[in-house]
Amino acid sequence: MAKAKGKQKTGGGTIVVNRKARHDYAIEERIEAGVELLGWEVKALRAGKGQIVDSFVMLRDGEAFLQGAHIAPLPSASSHVVADPARMRKLLLHRREIARIFSATQQKGYTCIATGLYWKDRYVKCEVALAKGKKQYDKRAQKRDEDWNLEKRRLLKHSA
Repeated sequence: MAKAKGKQKTGGGTIVVNRKARHDYAIEERIEAGVELLGWEVKALRAGKGQIVDSFVMLRDGEAFLQGAHIAPLPSASSHVVADPARMRKLLLHRREIARIFSATQQKGYTCIATGLYWKDRYVKCEVALAKGKKQYDKRAQKRDEDWNLEKRRLLKHSA
């Protein structure tokens, strides 16, 4: 089957995952958002130069922005522009989604964080999550449960 003209298939899937967010927060709801990027940023993400460890979503004037994401510029791709690796990037969301995020963060005590960047066709998408912060004892209980499940699997594997 022939490939459609104009459609470019990008190598796949995940660019960056925020593993710290899954440890520090109890994730309630995930939302897919587009990201408004410059050309040098897309090239840098293709080269794997992005990180979103301390990033969060900031709402201002009815728009959502990704704050704290760091995309390191490639020397070859950003020679003619002054690159700001930590600039705010606009997130492309529907008005209903922005309203839902706004109401959850204002009333219910949720935080809106970025949990990952990935390719969808030729576009970069950001997975945004509404999450509640975990207490230290919740983190310890989760670690204890994970260790116990790992130990159970080991015991079942040796007994079989």
